[in-house]
Amino acid sequence: MLTIDGSIGEGGGQILRTAIALSALLLKPIRVINIRAKRPRPGLRPQHLMSIKAVASLCNAEVNGLTIGSREITFKPRKLVGGEFKFDIGTAGSISLVLQALLPVAAFLPEPTRFKIKGGTDVPKSPPIDYLKHVFSQILEKMGVKVDINIVRRGHYPRGGGIVEVSVDPVKFLKPLNVTERGRIIEIRGISHAVKLPAHVAERQKKSAIDFLRKKLPDTPIQVITETYDPRRDPHFGPGSGIVLWAITEKNVLGGDSLGARGKPAEVVGREAAEKLWFELSSGMAFDRHSGDMIIPYMALARGFSRIGISTSTLHLTTNIRLVEEITGVKFNMKPYGKGIQLEVNGLGYSNPAL
Repeated sequence: MLTIDGSIGEGGGQILRTAIALSALLLKPIRVINIRAKRPRPGLRPQHLMSIKAVASLCNAEVNGLTIGSREITFKPRKLVGGEFKFDIGTAGSISLVLQALLPVAAFLPEPTRFKIKGGTDVPKSPPIDYLKHVFSQILEKMGVKVDINIVRRGHYPRGGGIVEVSVDPVKFLKPLNVTERGRIIEIRGISHAVKLPAHVAERQKKSAIDFLRKKLPDTPIQVITETYDPRRDPHFGPGSGIVLWAITEKNVLGGDSLGARGKPAEVVGREAAEKLWFELSSGMAFDRHSGDMIIPYMALARGFSRIGISTSTLHLTTNIRLVEEITGVKFNMKPYGKGIQLEVNGLGYSNPAL
């Protein structure tokens, strides 16, 4: 059984999510120790617990150590299965992070798979669900994976209550990626939302973001929609707000986001998201820092040689690379490229055993 040290690199939950996803796909038993060792509250939290249980349900895994606060688990996958699944994190724990663990496995299941997940859709230190829907799922489609994300209800910290429905169609194998520079910026799009809050919050976030981007990209079409609700009929647990922006370019899609918080002006939220997006675009690379990090397991599994350009290197990126190399045996090559970095790997050519 392969032992994974959860304290390596950034020492957070990403190590656990990537490890169990690859364990399930490769049917390789693993033991994960020192789980989230570098976090203020080490060990499993509700969203990590649900990530493990969810992936286990896709491969009939035998799991030991599934308790809140546990710093060690064993995960023994048996057989991949698809179908319809419902998962409830039980808190405002991130639905997006649970999907980070589920999606690589779902891509290779014997049949189309549907998930209904309850938890947080827009929470701190996690990709907003709009980012997965409008940025990351578009990248997966380039590799051949069709992911459909339907946001039924948003959930913010601390109350949660969000509901997301996800469908994934399986593939025989993943296509490699060969895209380094983003090319021309075609259009900027976005969603600014406010729940259990006055509608002007979402409008102010939107205006601030557009004002910043117009100065940087005066000739680029910008379309940001607002999502607001009549307070008397607002179905959310709330309150909460946020904005996700994405740039559609010749070669790929890049994103930037920001969440509202008590005492944080809406104008600051909007500008923050726009500044993040502009930083990613300024590198000239095809992938932003977040998609560059999240795509690592897929590149390792793909059939053929992948080469991508990422805006910047992060500890999350290097940790994920180190972990994926340890589990799969592939070797990544990372080097400076223009204003960003270039990442190369010859994938395993993993093939869906059921297709």
